[in-house]
Amino acid sequence: MDRWTKEQAWEWYLKQPWLRGCNFMSSDCCNRVDQWQEYGFEERMKTTERELELAASIGFNSIRLILQFEVWDQEHDGFLKRFDRYLELADRYGISSMICFGNDCTVPKKYYTPPKLGPQQVDIGYHGGRKDSPHGGLSGGPGYSILDEPELAEKFYGMVHEIISRYARDSRVVVWDLFNEPGNGRRGSLSLPYMERFFEIARGIGPMQPLTTGVHNTYALCRGELSEIETRALELSDVVSFHCYGSYDHMVRTIDILKKTYGRPMLCTEWLNRITHNDVQTIYPLFYLERIGCYNWGLVAGKYQTYEPWNGLWESYERGEARDIDFTKWQHDLFRPSLRPYDPKEIELIEQYNRYADEEK
Repeated sequence: MDRWTKEQAWEWYLKQPWLRGCNFMSSDCCNRVDQWQEYGFEERMKTTERELELAASIGFNSIRLILQFEVWDQEHDGFLKRFDRYLELADRYGISSMICFGNDCTVPKKYYTPPKLGPQQVDIGYHGGRKDSPHGGLSGGPGYSILDEPELAEKFYGMVHEIISRYARDSRVVVWDLFNEPGNGRRGSLSLPYMERFFEIARGIGPMQPLTTGVHNTYALCRGELSEIETRALELSDVVSFHCYGSYDHMVRTIDILKKTYGRPMLCTEWLNRITHNDVQTIYPLFYLERIGCYNWGLVAGKYQTYEPWNGLWESYERGEARDIDFTKWQHDLFRPSLRPYDPKEIELIEQYNRYADEEK
């Protein structure tokens, strides 16, 4: 199966509602091992249902889920059952799921600790619940990926093949987002063969859903200096996807370049960074106007602590390099642990534009 033509991509896209939602992890998870493992899962599913109901109540209709290889590998049969329960629960509330596999948002190997199932450690006060974070200036070379280990890589490819095969004709899955932020973690093109293998596997299966892998370095894109691996990601994708945490002006420029260069449907699969002026009030109406699918980072603030700034933002500010940062605001997430809005006016605006979109469909 070849990459979809532009006509095929648009035919698929125009049959969808305006896709809008969030990157989802329930507030009682401190990482993705917590999200997918058997330990504590039944209690966390109660939280998941409350929070998916909340997402649906404001008009969200899709979520992005990043999988955890170690849970699939060590609790294979149970993981598959739990994954299906996630899809079933989201679908019950009218919410589709975008599924993501690989991930280059990693730390150098000397900081890497292999994930262990069971109770999870959380560092209080740090974005992502980790003091040694991929979002900080950790030295020690490129980020480490388990795909760098040939034996583990083959198992990982097996996970990609199994899950896409199982859900290739399942309407509860809306998009296959094969690789998160390829080239991040100072990895350059190290993950290029892995990403290409993911696409090869998926193309061999021929799912009804589109394939994509998004660019994250939109500043390089706007300078005309996009990396080899991100350029290749866009060349392979049926629909264009990207992450953008920059200002309104930067978002407009990013959208303009991607639209003119590729002419395909677009999805912003990560956004919302209030402290760097990427906010709901300006960005969400832009996505509505441009009919760009959008998934902000986070729903309910919790153990993952993505309302805290990236470590790298603190470090930049302390070096005097980035002074226009508003540390009085949350970085991500829309709701407080009480399930009340972080800012009620944000939620009112989201609901308003979601109504507009549904009335037009």
